[in-house]
Amino acid sequence: MCGIVGYTGPRPVLPLLIGGLRKLEYRGYDSAGVALQTGVELVVAKAVGRLSCLEERVAGIPGDGFLAGMGHTRWATHGRPSDINAHPHGDCRGRFAVAHNGIIENYRSLRERLRGSGHHFSSETDTEVIPHLIEEAYRGDLASAVRSVAGLLRGSFALVAMAASEPGLLVAVRKDSPLIVGLGDGENFLASDIPAILEYTKSCYILDDGELVVADQRCVEVQDLTGRVRHKPVFQVPWDVAVAERGGYPHFMLKEIHEQPQAVRETLRDRIKEGELALDEFGLDGDAARALRRLHLVGCGTAYHACLVGKYLIEKLARLAVEVDLASEFRYRDPMVETGSLLVAVSQSGETADTLAALREGKRQGARTVAISNVMGSSITREAGSVFYTRAGLEQAVASTKAYVTQLVALMLLAVDLGAKRGTVPEAERAELIEAIQKLPELAEEVLKLAPAIDNLARQVAQWEDAFFIGRGLDYAVALEGQLKLKEISYIHAEAYAAGELKHGTLALIVERIPVIALATQPPVLDKMISNITEVRARGGRIIAVCSNEEELAPYADDLILLPACHPLLMPVLAVMPLQLLAYYAAVHLGCDVDKPRNLAKSVTVE
Repeated sequence: MCGIVGYTGPRPVLPLLIGGLRKLEYRGYDSAGVALQTGVELVVAKAVGRLSCLEERVAGIPGDGFLAGMGHTRWATHGRPSDINAHPHGDCRGRFAVAHNGIIENYRSLRERLRGSGHHFSSETDTEVIPHLIEEAYRGDLASAVRSVAGLLRGSFALVAMAASEPGLLVAVRKDSPLIVGLGDGENFLASDIPAILEYTKSCYILDDGELVVADQRCVEVQDLTGRVRHKPVFQVPWDVAVAERGGYPHFMLKEIHEQPQAVRETLRDRIKEGELALDEFGLDGDAARALRRLHLVGCGTAYHACLVGKYLIEKLARLAVEVDLASEFRYRDPMVETGSLLVAVSQSGETADTLAALREGKRQGARTVAISNVMGSSITREAGSVFYTRAGLEQAVASTKAYVTQLVALMLLAVDLGAKRGTVPEAERAELIEAIQKLPELAEEVLKLAPAIDNLARQVAQWEDAFFIGRGLDYAVALEGQLKLKEISYIHAEAYAAGELKHGTLALIVERIPVIALATQPPVLDKMISNITEVRARGGRIIAVCSNEEELAPYADDLILLPACHPLLMPVLAVMPLQLLAYYAAVHLGCDVDKPRNLAKSVTVE
């Protein structure tokens, strides 16, 4: 959430900043602003709303003639979305400007102290204390002042600062919130994420916690918070600029849904060789796998739903006890992470603050740790003991699709690998599962051919204010993801229930013709699921069944979404795709902003 772009160099600064912020829109925001340095003063412009509102606000400002600048997209945490609360923020006399991602937990006490010293505040934000603190600490050296101020702040932050009196200079510091430095020839960049600067450079420093950057157009110096220089390796970005474009699709989300077959291929590439798993990334040899006593899966939102699928698969195949936690709850329940445990942190961005905190707690208690993530060099991947990269490619839409599916595949591979190494999966079953996993990309392509029919169903679902999803076992985990997709982008109220729980209260909500999406892909519980479907039909609900057995389900469903045959344990990969499409088309028919749903952010970097 929130996005930062900074630039120092000879290019026209204003259009570069606006263009960079546009590449970060997927992170979610409700206001935007820029600060531009002339060499004598700072020019600041801010506007609530989308970037188009900021562009109208700066229409009279020339694009060039500035030495450096910073831009920011804000997702409100302290203070409502407004022009005044938008970043960048300044000090009392307009000599300093700061853009900040994160939360300053002790801002109230700092604000009161500053007010007592005569400082005046104009916003409701926690961020505004930072430029005032810099104003107090400044003695002609912005880097020294920022270093001093960073030591006063509690919380998470990635911040960039400029001073009117130091032309062309940007100073930035990171603690818990992501920040990268783009390295150019006679120019340098700062950004929250790589897409913002990918047009200009593929050479980056990925900052670690406690690192401060001093950058002008000639050079970049990375320091620790004592001022000592740090020498960092240059990270070469593997993506091409075209990856960040929509490729002819009306929305990034639809493009990313249709990229899922290829994303699965990339996840599997080099990890199955001649019918055998090659999964060194998990860091578990046979002895380590057999020694495991418990496994913890932690994630947030969509990643948490992937963890629920992972629990089912790992317990079934590896006969290993698995606990699944919402990462935001993990630390606060005082978890018991016993010796011999493995903690797997699942995060698309690798920057999810709660998941990072859960990972650190697991490490503190002595667990082995593995990250499953899509972003190389992200915080979680740098701190985990081992890393499995999902290779889904850049995901721009806020609602995750291909990142989720590749997380499922990663967890399926982990489950089979653990089962093989622990001796709990017979050789024939292991070979059958590996063969079935290799067929998933082709089966996914078949599922996506259902898009026109699902579009028709979505027109009818879009007429309702409520929808329900039901399933058993693995289908229940997928139902949870389906209802999340529908409500996060279409704003239709949706709930998912374990189908066996309907009679324990939920049937009271079933009214005539209300849509109930019933997942029925698991043969061991198919009879039970059909019984639950008949309960809903008896009360007038409209059943949309997602299944692979037309003969069994057709008598009980109003509409069928028929999936190709697949190993039941792998069905979550296929079953979620129609639900993604259903949510997408419902949102389109309702006129929603599909890629940037209200109040949501792609990368949640605050707790």
